[in-house]
Amino acid sequence: MTTTPAATDLTHLDAAELGRLLGAGEVSAVDVTRAHLDRIAADDGLLHAYLHVDGETALATAAAVDAARAAGDELGPLAGVPVALKDVVVTEGVPTTSGSRILEGWRPPYDATVAARLKAAGTVLLGKTNMDEFAMGSSTENSAYGVTRNPWDPERIPGGSSGGSSAAVAGHLAPWALGTDTGGSIRQPAALTGLVGHKPTYGSVSRYGLIAFSSSLDQAGPMARTVLDAAVLHEAIGGHDPRDSTSIPGQHPLLAEAARLGAGGDLTGVRIGVVRELGGEGHAEGYEPGVLARVAEALAVLEGLGAEVREVSCPSFDLALAAYYLIAPSEASSNLSRFDGVRFGLRVGDDGSRDLDEVMALTREQGFGAEVKRRIILGTYALSSGYYEAYYGQAQKVRTLIGRDFASAFGSGDGDGVDVLVSPTTPTVAFPLGARVDDPIAMYAADLCTLPASLAGTPAISVPCGLSDGLPVGFQIMAPTLADDRCYRVAAALEAAQDAARGHRLLDELAARRTTGGPA
Repeated sequence: MTTTPAATDLTHLDAAELGRLLGAGEVSAVDVTRAHLDRIAADDGLLHAYLHVDGETALATAAAVDAARAAGDELGPLAGVPVALKDVVVTEGVPTTSGSRILEGWRPPYDATVAARLKAAGTVLLGKTNMDEFAMGSSTENSAYGVTRNPWDPERIPGGSSGGSSAAVAGHLAPWALGTDTGGSIRQPAALTGLVGHKPTYGSVSRYGLIAFSSSLDQAGPMARTVLDAAVLHEAIGGHDPRDSTSIPGQHPLLAEAARLGAGGDLTGVRIGVVRELGGEGHAEGYEPGVLARVAEALAVLEGLGAEVREVSCPSFDLALAAYYLIAPSEASSNLSRFDGVRFGLRVGDDGSRDLDEVMALTREQGFGAEVKRRIILGTYALSSGYYEAYYGQAQKVRTLIGRDFASAFGSGDGDGVDVLVSPTTPTVAFPLGARVDDPIAMYAADLCTLPASLAGTPAISVPCGLSDGLPVGFQIMAPTLADDRCYRVAAALEAAQDAARGHRLLDELAARRTTGGPA
């Protein structure tokens, strides 16, 4: 059913619907942008989803889109639709901090490829969203600029490290947003806030202009309220980029088309593998019963749509957590060495009385937070002489084994494997703020289910599958390399069937709570 602008708040419309209304001239880009800026002004004092909002520039961009449309210029489907960017995405002239004091006030002289592509598509940048410092965290409590809160319950985390983006979209402070995913930082916050979040195939979305955490793992991707919106945003930022040496050339699959196909509800012949090691029998310790129950219900829905569901064992997945927390910190210890107080960003102690080494030490002491320091130290140790092969080398061997488990599960394409693998996205629903800040191992376990796909470079999506104790649960779908369209097809089928069964979208329940003043 098409909703008219007069019948609803513009901030509650999906991005695809906003694009349709804008293209038809039924609403203006200025009105859509102003509605979101008003929502940010009303609600972000509590949520703290944004680190930087420039309403004047956003409205000017929107006015330029309206003028171009009025002049008869041919505009794309995203023109005039607002967007939020995680603050790890370099954006020309816009403060970009990666959630760290060491980059406080830095205004980059260029755009990341994903930012440039969205700008070229005519989107309106609302602002930059909060995040765990240098994307190191699972709760957005590691930001140097304060915590972000979950719109479902402000006393709980929104996930991380893309928690600002997840809170902005779930809280209707943006119709969609970009996050980045190194070990689950798109999928995990999406799951905890009732969103769709997709980690693309590694190399299918450019990393140029992303402030690097772990270069062999980092990927930008969409966070949205519907599968179709995520697919549309993904297509806008994806594709080969010669400025990224890891970028994959050639034709990429059609994602929005796959989402529309999946929404038709027919999964006949699709083979789905349930990963035993991710919450299955003998591997359920640490998984909340409510999470496993919602995932089981989602599997029943997929079977009802014609899919063939069977259990699959991926034994090396049990080692993903340990391998990741050697590989990612090792790469971070190298990448973050550029923040030295000399070339850009914060500089401490440069009063003429200290040498360069002292200035670097003081800058890093004050500029980096505790979690970043922890991971730099861990990574430096893992790469040090005498320990490299025992730690980093062994972790890379495990990474190879995880890739082989994926390859074995997917088979040769001759019917001996499955088309997608599925699991919970997270073992639990959103936990209270502060509950795990003093227990790094418990915090790291929040990414237990998302790490295998990150290490293998394969695509994976999280789609909402219901509530447990009034909080969202995510259902993860993983596919072979460059088969992102399979993720979108299965996710869209599940989304459509569940929405039809409950008679509304999951996020409508959050909107109803806010309207009635019930528990958030």
